[in-house]
Amino acid sequence: MSGPQVIAPRSGTAFPLKVGQVLTVTDVLGCQVADLLAFAAEDVREVISNGRTFDYEETIRLTTGNRIWSNRSRVLLEIIEDTVGCHDFLLTPCSEATFRHFYPEKPVHRGCFGNLAEALAPYGVEPDAIPVAFNLFMNVPVSPGGRLEILPPTSKAGDFIRLRAAQDCVIGLTACSAYASNGGTFKPIHYEISGQ
Repeated sequence: MSGPQVIAPRSGTAFPLKVGQVLTVTDVLGCQVADLLAFAAEDVREVISNGRTFDYEETIRLTTGNRIWSNRSRVLLEIIEDTVGCHDFLLTPCSEATFRHFYPEKPVHRGCFGNLAEALAPYGVEPDAIPVAFNLFMNVPVSPGGRLEILPPTSKAGDFIRLRAAQDCVIGLTACSAYASNGGTFKPIHYEISGQ
């Protein structure tokens, strides 16, 4: 793959990422979330796990130096550079049900869930196997009482995160479709693969 690839607003893609390769995801215009999934290429039943990751990394605020763990307690991705430092690993990908629940006055969209399901189907990933995504650039503060709030991303134009594959992976990646997550507008996401 040569040069940056573009994920159009409110769409998604999937692709292999070999061990040692580095994935750079860039918020090119600012204030745009990208939902990221990673599955072990050798067995897509092994997938990123927010619970395992929070447990082993001992934080819900993942950034440079943290690792993303699988449901089988193996590291799938390592965060090697992060210019934002604010991401979410609590909330599920937005879906048609999300739009009906939170945006009843807006047109229903299949959301990141639908985009990921379509993109990952050729790799043998069924919709029910899609877990909580690592929501890049998403701003979800947690109050002292435990209440979640979705605020516009703090990412500015050109901000990025770099992740190195610790295993051969299949990656699912979107330009998020939910209104609140992206400050009410929808923009593209760029990604690039480097190394090996």
